[in-house]
This record gives sequence, C-alpha cells and structure tokens, in this order.
Amino acid sequence: MPHPRAFRGIFTIPSTPFREDGEIDVPGFRRVVDFCIECGAHGLVFPVNASEFASLSDAERFELTEVLVEQNAGRIPAIIGVAAVAKEVAARFARHAHDIGADGVIAMPPYVKHAGFGEPDIVEYYRAIADAARIPVFIQNYSPPVGTDMSAALLLRLCREVAWVQYVKEETVPSTVKLTQLQEQNDGACLGVFGGAGGRYLIEEHRRGSAGNMPGCHMTDVVVALWNALEAGDAERAMAIYKEMAPLFLFETQLPGCYKEVLYRRGVIRCALKRNGAMPLDPIASQYLDEILAALAPLMRWGR
Repeated sequence: MPHPRAFRGIFTIPSTPFREDGEIDVPGFRRVVDFCIECGAHGLVFPVNASEFASLSDAERFELTEVLVEQNAGRIPAIIGVAAVAKEVAARFARHAHDIGADGVIAMPPYVKHAGFGEPDIVEYYRAIADAARIPVFIQNYSPPVGTDMSAALLLRLCREVAWVQYVKEETVPSTVKLTQLQEQNDGACLGVFGGAGGRYLIEEHRRGSAGNMPGCHMTDVVVALWNALEAGDAERAMAIYKEMAPLFLFETQLPGCYKEVLYRRGVIRCALKRNGAMPLDPIASQYLDEILAALAPLMRWGR
C-alpha cells in the first residue's frame, strides 16, 4: 500500500453555519471553507466535534462533505469525519468520503455506546472504516464521555495492524504526555500525531514532535502564524503570539459556541446560531470578546 505525502501543519476544522431557522447554511459553509484556505490552513477536517457533527443528520453530513470537497477543489488536503454509532454506519461515511475524492478520514470510536465495547471491537471498527475508505485514516483519541481514552499501545497497534490507519489526533488529558508515549513507542507505523484543543498546547506539542494541530477554524490565520513561528525555530515570536491568544483560549473554554461567534464578528458567517443551546453571551462577555479580538487583529491575515 503506497504512503501518501506526509500530512503536516494546521488542519483546521470548519464550523457548520446555520441559518436563523436552524437549517444548514450551504453558501455560508462555502465561505467558511474559503476562509480557512485563505487563512493559510494546511488541511481541512470536517465534520468533527468542533463542527457540531453530532447535531447533523446523516443527510446533512453527506451533503456538506460533498460541498467541502467541491469548494476546496484540491487546494489543500480534505479529511472527512466518519465517526458513527456503529462500524457499519462509519463504513458508509468512509466509503462516501473515498467516492467524493477526500484525502483522508478521521474517527473516534462509537460515541454513544461505550459499555462492553472493548479493544477487539475498536480494532474491528477501524478495520471497517479503513476497508471502506482506502485512504489514510486518522484515529481521534478524545476524552470521555464523548470519546474513548485509548492507550498509546492500542493506538500504535491499530497503525501496525490495520491497513490505511496511519495518523493519530491525540486529545486525551494530558495530551502532551500521551504524545511523547506515542513518539517513543512508534516503530514507524504511525506517520504523525496531531494535537487538538484549539492549539492551546501547541508549543509543547511541537517540542514533543507533533506533526501539527487540528483546531476550530475561527482563528486559523493566527494559529497558522504560531505554527509557522515554531517551524522556523523562532521561539520568541511563537511565545509572543501564544500570549496574545491566551485570553481567547480561556474565554472559549467557558462559552460553548465561541467559535461561531468569532466567525460572525469577523464577517465570515451571517448567523452565529448553534444547535442544542445558545451561547450564553451577556454584555460584559460580549465587550470583552471584542477587546480580545481587537488585540489579536494585527495577527489576522484574513480580511486585510
């Protein structure tokens, strides 16, 4: 089985924009895809947790992944989220990703039923995805209750034993320590480990040998600037960018929906609605968010 070109860098996660009536906004989603690319993203990942994938119907997932690949038009790698409640459903998403010309797929183990789902079941789940996709597979290691915390040994076993399983997105806590375990035990079967958590741990992840990060897309240009500074060995600039980002990192951990509120304030989408509960934004938080974004403006390349 041939190895693809190595995936590396900021593989950003487009948000799913909704209209005010709660339906998906396809033209808005096309704008989000273009925004990600114009911000300098090295890849796209959709739909996953930061895309509100669990609130999308299967039909919406199929439609929006087709839009993503079409709008991207091969400009950067497109990785499709295929996590599902069972291996048969995940395989259906994976086969569709292959058929529309995606560059890879990513999945957590089943995210609803965990009890009784052991290591042999996890192996068969990823085997079903890989057999259907026949393109590189990322394992998303995400903390419970949504995710399943898999050991470094199991992650590497999957990379060794299941054809096409080649990458890991590591998000369990502490992700940095797990990343080092993966690096130290890797015999070459894993082609790269990506971080998550919006880039909060990117400096330390980079020092530990990460291949990149998969953040929400709202500040893609700024996260790309941070990554580029790290790749250039400019530790001083990297820390300066990180310090500017720190207030937003803290802000968004408290207020679910912040990603889309930022996209709305940046003029990328027309409505910040998220499904299953509005973002709890009061006047003080709103003003503070404006101040945070104003401080970050010099690092934003999009919209200039």
